[in-house]
Amino acid sequence: MFGRVDTSAIVGIEGRRVIVEADYGQGLPAFDMVGFLGSEVREARERVRSALKNTGIPVPPGRLTVNLSPADLRKTGNGFDLPVAVAIMTALGILPQEMTERCSFVGELSLDGGIRGISGVLSHVILARELGKECCIVPRENEREGAAISGIRTCGFSELREVMQFLLTGDYGEAPPDGQPDEKMPEHMPDFSEILGQESVKRAAAVASAGMHGLLMIGPPGTGKTLTAKRIPTILPPLTEDEQIECSRIHSVAGLLDPSEGLIRMRPFRSPHHTVSASALVGGGVMPHPGEMSLAHNGVLFLDELPEFPKSVLEVMRQPLEDHVVIISRVHGSYRFPTRVMLVCAMNPCRCGYYPDRNRCKCSEAEVHQYLSRLSRPLLDRIDIACEVPRVDIRKLSDSGVSGKDSAALREMVVRAWEIQKERYRGLGILFNSQLQGRDIRKYCVLGKAEQELLTEAFEKLELSARAHDRILKVARTAADIDGAEQIGTAHLAEAISYRAADRKFFGG
Repeated sequence: MFGRVDTSAIVGIEGRRVIVEADYGQGLPAFDMVGFLGSEVREARERVRSALKNTGIPVPPGRLTVNLSPADLRKTGNGFDLPVAVAIMTALGILPQEMTERCSFVGELSLDGGIRGISGVLSHVILARELGKECCIVPRENEREGAAISGIRTCGFSELREVMQFLLTGDYGEAPPDGQPDEKMPEHMPDFSEILGQESVKRAAAVASAGMHGLLMIGPPGTGKTLTAKRIPTILPPLTEDEQIECSRIHSVAGLLDPSEGLIRMRPFRSPHHTVSASALVGGGVMPHPGEMSLAHNGVLFLDELPEFPKSVLEVMRQPLEDHVVIISRVHGSYRFPTRVMLVCAMNPCRCGYYPDRNRCKCSEAEVHQYLSRLSRPLLDRIDIACEVPRVDIRKLSDSGVSGKDSAALREMVVRAWEIQKERYRGLGILFNSQLQGRDIRKYCVLGKAEQELLTEAFEKLELSARAHDRILKVARTAADIDGAEQIGTAHLAEAISYRAADRKFFGG
């Protein structure tokens, strides 16, 4: 007797179709599983046998062979227990093949026949929809997550006998929950109005957010660098529906998605400690999993105390920042993880933090140079905006009536700039000004006569490189967009040039 059901394996964040075939026949009692299996999948044999027995379906003596096809795709993870059990019941004639063919199955079994939650359910359900399945059977714990995908019915069960009941009768019982719950906003959201006396830094954060430019803040301790970074997500536009699914898939595969929420509603903000490893930052492992850059996809990746990160760790970010994707190759295949992030960094100008204030800084010039040289020029070239964050005047901190622009006002400016860029680059595969390259810069960053003279003067006096020239134009284009200006003006160009001052002061770039 023979039975087959559909399931899927996770490769990167994508689901790959896996067909579970079960064959039962006469012979010496045996239970074999084949198909390039990881250790946790091979162990499913004992879990499935016990789950079937405790559900009232002991496997009769005979030769039972289970194959997970295709044989050249390595199967890992804990989601193959349920499809193996259903395939065996189909081979034994307990479940009708015509019903199991209409569904896709994924889930882990406990020894008593319970179904436990797994990671990566969104990718499983999306693949099931692409395969034309009517229904995807998932653990009850992951039902709300799977129900967020439209165009396919997601049914969650907590026990194997409930799956049997459904496949025999088609009766699910109560309707599955809505996968789009009302968005729950935190009771208190951090706001830019809480940062006093740093209006120029707020403006730099707004310009960086409007064009998704890399932002580097340099200044002594306690000046508001970290506070500014943590408030940047509050001025970014809300995630679109496609972005919500994309972000949620990554977090689901990583096992970080809250099953009760369904989808991620707010832009991610990730702030790894400087002891993070290269594989934890960009992704990796024996069976690669998404790293911090992918977990921050469509959001903010904040690196505090930037020079404290190992140089070898920072260098692995260069290609993912440029290509917005990291490809990790292993003997058994390649894995792709998206990495479209806004990189925000903060750092002290020296080890003690007070350079160039010689009244407080005790570091020698050699020590300052050694500290700053931990950051390579190629990495700094991927950061368009560098701004100095000075100490705040005590009188501004004491004036409770002065708060400056709040997150709502800054978000309005950023949203307007995003809409302008979306319309300008429609159909070009470009989303933000920071992605402009070569001829696109010349086409969309046109300068008038006065602006060209200003840029030429700055280029000669500051001895700028060709790369710095292009970065200035991209940032000036964003400054114009944030002000709703059709053409780049002298004020926008001067602002973009000013963002080179901190870079030149500390790094000579």
